[in-house]
Amino acid sequence: MDAPSAYRHCENIVRTQARNFSYGIRLLPPPKRRALSAVYAFARRIDDIGDDHDAPPATRLARLAAERERLADAAAHPSDPVLVALSDAARRYPIPLEAFGELIDGCEADVRGASYDTFDDLLWYCRCVAGAVGRLSLGVFGTSDPDTAVPRADALGVALQLTNILRDVREDGLSGRVYLPAKDLVRFGCTLERDGSGRLTDDPGRLAGLIRFEANRAEEWYATGLQLLPMLDRRSSACAGAMAGIYRHLLRRIKADPLTALDTRTSLPTWEKAAVSAMAMSGVHR
Repeated sequence: MDAPSAYRHCENIVRTQARNFSYGIRLLPPPKRRALSAVYAFARRIDDIGDDHDAPPATRLARLAAERERLADAAAHPSDPVLVALSDAARRYPIPLEAFGELIDGCEADVRGASYDTFDDLLWYCRCVAGAVGRLSLGVFGTSDPDTAVPRADALGVALQLTNILRDVREDGLSGRVYLPAKDLVRFGCTLERDGSGRLTDDPGRLAGLIRFEANRAEEWYATGLQLLPMLDRRSSACAGAMAGIYRHLLRRIKADPLTALDTRTSLPTWEKAAVSAMAMSGVHR
């Protein structure tokens, strides 16, 4: 497959599957938009393998291992449009493809049903599955001071992943996953257990306190991560700002009504995502 066709394939994946990230990616100029679409498409492939609950864990782990091997020689797969596009993008931009290995590490932990005792344990996971994507994206965005920018890109990824975890507490719980640190649950006297009707059995006040505590922690990571934006060119800053802004608005909604967030999957309406993107393009980030 030729590179233009491969990029079109990846951009279609972004359009149809990147419900939040697409708002930021579309703000990039075409060359960077194509490159980041390739990054997203391969990351999405890894996530989909990890989340394929119809396949047994051993099968998913084998598929993740196979993708790790294929990535090591991406140019050797000319019929795979995602790898063709990713290979071309990596020739044009300093994309640290090895960071995908960390994403695979995190997905393997998901497949094995890992849980996290402390926040430092959870931080390892967040850096694998989202900090790595932040660093990959920075390779496309570009910066004149990578030593300073890389930790900030990593922090922004952590903030987004913590938001994801809070958004998906109910969905994850119903599938047997608990990402919140065990020591935080003990601190607030919560178990996140549900009764036969699917309702949480914990005291509502303690649950609200737990979610707000975790939301405040995520806000601290946003404060660090958003310091990346002034280090990027205008369009790249708008892209990262739109992605971060959408998730930050989502976090604030969760924090404002944590009990509802525990019973439903919180989301933003299309108009609000578009408004955040428009503000990011004008240089307003909040």
